Amino acid sequence: MNRIWVLPALLVVTGVAAALGLSAIDRAAGYDLVPVSVVGTASTAQQVLSLLAQAVLNLATVVLSLTLVAVQLAMGQFSPRIVRALQADRRNQAAIGVFLGTFAYAMLAMREVDDQSNQVPGLTVLVAYVLGLACLVGLLVYIHQVSQSLRVGGIIDLVGDETRAQLERRFPPDDEAVPSADGAAGVHTIDARDSGAVVLIERDALVEAAREADARVEVVPMMGDFVPKGAPLARVEGGAVPPDVVRRHVRLASERTHEHDPAYGIRKLVDIAERASADPFDDPTTTVQAIDRLHDCLRLRRRLPSGSYADAAGVPRLLVRELQWPGYVRLSFDEVRLVAAENPQTARRLRAALLDLLDVAPQDRRPPLERQLKLLEAAVARNFDDDADVDAASTADAQGLGSGPDLVTLPLDGARRAGSAARR
Repeated sequence: MNRIWVLPALLVVTGVAAALGLSAIDRAAGYDLVPVSVVGTASTAQQVLSLLAQAVLNLATVVLSLTLVAVQLAMGQFSPRIVRALQADRRNQAAIGVFLGTFAYAMLAMREVDDQSNQVPGLTVLVAYVLGLACLVGLLVYIHQVSQSLRVGGIIDLVGDETRAQLERRFPPDDEAVPSADGAAGVHTIDARDSGAVVLIERDALVEAAREADARVEVVPMMGDFVPKGAPLARVEGGAVPPDVVRRHVRLASERTHEHDPAYGIRKLVDIAERASADPFDDPTTTVQAIDRLHDCLRLRRRLPSGSYADAAGVPRLLVRELQWPGYVRLSFDEVRLVAAENPQTARRLRAALLDLLDVAPQDRRPPLERQLKLLEAAVARNFDDDADVDAASTADAQGLGSGPDLVTLPLDGARRAGSAARR
């Protein structure tokens, strides 16, 4: 039943059977089941059925063509071995089947419309109208389904869920291999019911739940971590916090989002910067634009959470692992630095960002930035053989190539300041 044509073929047969059956019912009732005021005159009904048949046939053709193109693109980008998983998706097959079944239904329904005697099979035509609306809904569902299933996360979930289901079906559980979930005395571990990435930790709600139970909750994964099914989600010390309450306030999803996870937004910018500078794209200007936004995000002076949350009385109730300033700096620049050092434009822009961040950073936040600047200088020196190229790539420039002190004329005081900054 994994062949793409089986379910659509069944729906086509269903459409043919429905058209023949409803036409027989209309004939037996003398074509009086549904008044003409509802379905229209014979000429109107015939025209609508003709347009419906033509439209859904064209729609089915376009959908099948787009499906083949999308599958080919997915094969080239991800893996040629995912074709069967995409073709086996029942929702895609059902959408195609609805279109083709409606076409078969409309073609057979037109035979019963007699324009000369104004004979209109009301029930048959009414169902055709309903099928036309169903095709519109099916088109929207199909577009949503294809757009979701062809995301990298959707494809990974599709293959991963199928593989996990096969493992559960083929092999019995090995309870002896599962270690004890509880750790120290008085500590209870709450496991995840389903797998997924942590997309939301409702800290205030967890603090309140822990206060009511006179307990302390430690969330094991941090924001963005992937949690396998059955893995520890939280540890509760002291009172008993209901597991469902913890699971409800530590929300998992199929993939990360940056709605409540700013580190994931930075991760996306880093991915863009890396991909733009890698072969075969070689687009350093896009990398510069990504560095612009990374620079903008890190320049915000914000107090980062410690990870310990207390109730109104000051009693610690919740422990959460939080990304700190060195982590944000390394997340933003470790990978970008390696690709930026290979191109003068991106190296200059990254140096300008680091120098500016050093100018505004408090003393305790300077060491991670100084480390990045030192590593950038060493990487630039390794990537360019000529001293002139090294000097040019080591000059700070907010545009990459366009506003550095070696490219523009400045008033004397400004030139001195810019030259001093470039030599740092």
